[in-house]
Amino acid sequence: MTNYLSLTDHVYNYIVDNINNRTLTPNKKINESAICDALNVSRTPVREALIQLSSEGLLENIPRKGFVIKSLTTEEAKETYFLIGALDGLAASMAAPLLAEKHLKEMDFYIESIDLAINTGNFSMYHKMQEAFHNVYLSICPNRSLVTLLLQLEKKFLKNFEWSEDHAWIANKLTETNNEHRKMMELFRNGKSSELEVYMRDIHWNPEKAVSLPL
Repeated sequence: MTNYLSLTDHVYNYIVDNINNRTLTPNKKINESAICDALNVSRTPVREALIQLSSEGLLENIPRKGFVIKSLTTEEAKETYFLIGALDGLAASMAAPLLAEKHLKEMDFYIESIDLAINTGNFSMYHKMQEAFHNVYLSICPNRSLVTLLLQLEKKFLKNFEWSEDHAWIANKLTETNNEHRKMMELFRNGKSSELEVYMRDIHWNPEKAVSLPL
């Protein structure tokens, strides 16, 4: 059965995409009328999407100003990384015994695609491919409430990704992250669920990395 997105879902995704590509930046007011015009929708689904994003911590509704994109302090970012690492590591360890060879090959494909995105400077594609990589094991994690909470926390970092003008620096950081994906694959293939959980918590999502790079 095909799942059709509601107007609110379309607006929600549109706003998230614009936060992710830096069209919408922290502390800037959301122009509701511009969104209505861009998507040719009424104000109702726009307001519903903004309220949902506010409840998830991405936006803040400021009296007499409206909805603005929230920014995280360094301490808040570190705390969120800690939570994400604990949840993502647990989700991976729970999914590991359920991964079939097709899942592992799919994740290998995304790792190679990430390399290509980095080498060509296509950082937008990098974000999509790394998200797809993680979604393979998250899609089969048996604890759906855990996954929902994890994905909600990860959204907080969309608007905190500050692109550096130094593309070589960015490429180096993203390559380091993709090498961590390869280590994760080694642990997945060898069935080392406990080591995988610790690696993702303490290395991949180390709170000291909370400096606005999407992982």
